[in-house]
Amino acid sequence: MISVQGKGVSGGVAIGPLYCYQRAKSTIRRYEVEDVDAEWDRFKAAQTKAIEQLGELAEKAREEAGDEAALLFETHQMMAEDMEYEEAIQTAIRDKKLNAEAAVTDTAAQFAARFAAMEDAYFQARAADVKDVSDRIISALTGVVRGGIDSPVPVILAADDLSPSETVQLDKSRILGFVTEGGSDSGHTAILARTMGIPAIIGVGDQLKPEYEGREVIIDGSTGNVVIDADEDARSCLLRKMEEQKKMRELLEQLKGQPNETKDGQSIRVYCNIGSPDDVPAVLANDAGGVGLFRSEFLYLNCDDYPTEDYQFEAYKKALSDMGGKEVVIRTLDIGADKQIGYFDLPKEENPAMGNRALRICLNRPEIFHTQLRALFRASAFGKLGIMFPMVTSVWEVKEARKMCERVKEELTKEGIPFSDHVEIGIMIETPAAVLMSDRLAKEVDFFSCGTNDLTQYMLACDRQNADLGRFYNPHHPAVLRALKMVCDNAHRNGIWVGICGELGVDLSLTETFLAIGIDELSVSPHSVLPLRQKIRETTIFDVKQKILEDLLSDENTI
Repeated sequence: MISVQGKGVSGGVAIGPLYCYQRAKSTIRRYEVEDVDAEWDRFKAAQTKAIEQLGELAEKAREEAGDEAALLFETHQMMAEDMEYEEAIQTAIRDKKLNAEAAVTDTAAQFAARFAAMEDAYFQARAADVKDVSDRIISALTGVVRGGIDSPVPVILAADDLSPSETVQLDKSRILGFVTEGGSDSGHTAILARTMGIPAIIGVGDQLKPEYEGREVIIDGSTGNVVIDADEDARSCLLRKMEEQKKMRELLEQLKGQPNETKDGQSIRVYCNIGSPDDVPAVLANDAGGVGLFRSEFLYLNCDDYPTEDYQFEAYKKALSDMGGKEVVIRTLDIGADKQIGYFDLPKEENPAMGNRALRICLNRPEIFHTQLRALFRASAFGKLGIMFPMVTSVWEVKEARKMCERVKEELTKEGIPFSDHVEIGIMIETPAAVLMSDRLAKEVDFFSCGTNDLTQYMLACDRQNADLGRFYNPHHPAVLRALKMVCDNAHRNGIWVGICGELGVDLSLTETFLAIGIDELSVSPHSVLPLRQKIRETTIFDVKQKILEDLLSDENTI
């Protein structure tokens, strides 16, 4: 038996085979082949496999987001079997005796350069397409699995860490739990695990060896314990814990349909955080009141080029329609910092967390923002929509964003395209500037939603992605809680509601504090809804409210 200790970031026990995440290698081996016919056959087999994969992706995209979304993959299919492209690869293999991987790499570079040099913007954009098609063929040649998992059974996925774009591509139906070398409890692997309601452990370092792959592993996301080839006692203990958790989930099921109300009658809305329309069934299954955060950037991360208006419209429409009239708050594009997307060509920054990101990108590149806003307002005709802008620091930013909303509404009116006149506009409170300006910002919007992950980072000058700063990154810090109290007070003075959509919302040790300071809504992962409801219903806030507020503002409140 081998025991490894990490940090649990998503509770629960899971058992299954260990599987090491497969990531495409950036360097391709080049060598001369002797049997050119055999090498050509290798290419043709990989080409066929890539075309089949693209066909499957096209069908999936058509089911989830319509014909226009499928068109991208169908275009890639045609590129993969383009006669000129194929002949160039054949020449490289037969005449130059290059191995297939090198032949595809060289041909991709040649064709991409040709497209990039054209004056027409449409053809320039095809440079990225030919690279993606070629990468898919190379993945088939090298045996690297795009999406990271090649297993007939669900697995415990082990990785160094996962980027946002990698998490998007994972086949989530095959994942029982996560274990990562690094990462943070507010990183994307942890957030994904909590959304999926599966165990996750970070920070195990190099303790998981490649030779452990395939062996049975049991992970406990509450304690951070990873056990490989557990002995009978350890296995029985962990399986009992798994059974107890199952029974607890069954008890929580009885809370469905019950109000989120304290014993003395104070209520709070409990919503969900999601990354795609595919998460809506989990929201409904866990009886949430709505969606408090739809992370729209995951639509961009899931594309090889800027997602079209229709592609986004179909995704937003599906989420709103499937929620059946319950509110859906969609955050506009929030990339930059730790969420990088290649086709945006963002310059490398020394301090990306404070750089060109989120609303700043949207205001600097209005054509991208305009496309998203059109998709959002078109979708508003199909449900109850809220739109919120991330990374706000000043009133003028909000006014500029709202002006763009008005322009889009005018365009849609002229075009005879329906949209709702009752879309709420809100902002994320996640910078100290937004906290201090919340009295003025509240006059410009319909609601605030506090992003406590970034707010903690900026309030404490502590990089939330740096695992070495774990004990310094403290969301319970009095400065963070006082900031939330100030935001609540300023929001309510101006007649708007305020929520929390950061990971702090699910921290049950702070639920009473949030009720005491006046938070109106908590948005959490779907699987956290019922435990949070249970905590709310067990609380008598009248008895503790005054003490909580006194402690929060006390000079003795130090850490």
